[in-house]
Formats: sequence, structure tokens, C-alpha cells
Amino acid sequence: MSWTDERVALLEKLWGEGRTAAEIAKELGDVTRNAVIGKAHRLKLSNRVSPIQQNSKKAAVKLPVEKAKVAGMIRPAVKTPLSSGTEGVTMAELTPRMCRWPMGDPKNPDFRFCGCTAAPGLSYCDEHAKMAYQTSGRTRPLREDDFDGVDKDVKKVSVA
Repeated sequence: MSWTDERVALLEKLWGEGRTAAEIAKELGDVTRNAVIGKAHRLKLSNRVSPIQQNSKKAAVKLPVEKAKVAGMIRPAVKTPLSSGTEGVTMAELTPRMCRWPMGDPKNPDFRFCGCTAAPGLSYCDEHAKMAYQTSGRTRPLREDDFDGVDKDVKKVSVA
């Protein structure tokens, strides 16, 4: 198979129409999809969105945020109640030894961080560390008994 001027012109025309490489190969005959792609790149034909991606974008339905919330696709952010009863602190009020567990929606002005005393070596207080860190191979939050035998000052779990 050779790329004659006529075949190259047909390739450029079909490529410009947005046809797939497989469709172009079938139209040209005696050439593979990969050969079409290679020639298109060597000719430096314009980059284009894949026809497959174009088809999937047409099928995707974009719901407005309100409809998505009603449909249960977007869950409203909920403040995590703490046993300590704290209302949280703003980002400006955070200090290095405070829990950085986010509370609420960052887009809202009442967004806060936990602010309780962080466990040594962690970014979160004991309560939030149990939710944030899980042991390897488990899908449940850590419990107090997961720390048996671990130094009380260090709440990190060694992954073997």
C-alpha cells in the first residue's frame, strides 16, 4: 500500500470531517486504522477530540445543581458534632497544635475547622483521627482497642 496524492487528499478530507480512523481506513481500503493515525500525525493534521469522546459527551446529561441536590447526587455538607461541643475555628484562628478536620461547606462563610487539640504527630484530634485513619485492609474507622500496645502519646498505626 502506498500513500498516493489522491489517498492523502481523501485522508485529509475525511479527517477534517471528524471521521474515525477506522472509518477512514475502511474508506481507503487496504490500510489499517493505525496506519491512518500514523499518517495523520506525520501530516500534522489538526488535533481533534476523539469521536468516541464526542459521542459520550452528547450522552452525558448535565443537571443543574438544584436538580442534582434533589436527586440525591450532591449531599449537603454537615458539621460534624464533637463530644467536646466545640463550634470550631476559622482558618485564621488555627494554630499548629489544632485539629484541622473540616466542618461544613468551604463555600459558606460559617465554614470552620474542629480546633480541638491535635493528637501528637497528627493533623487531627483523637476523635477525628479515628475517622480519618484506618488500618490496612479494613473499611471501618479505628477504635480505641486498635491502639492497644501502642504508646499512648503516639496514635499512629504501623502498617506492615
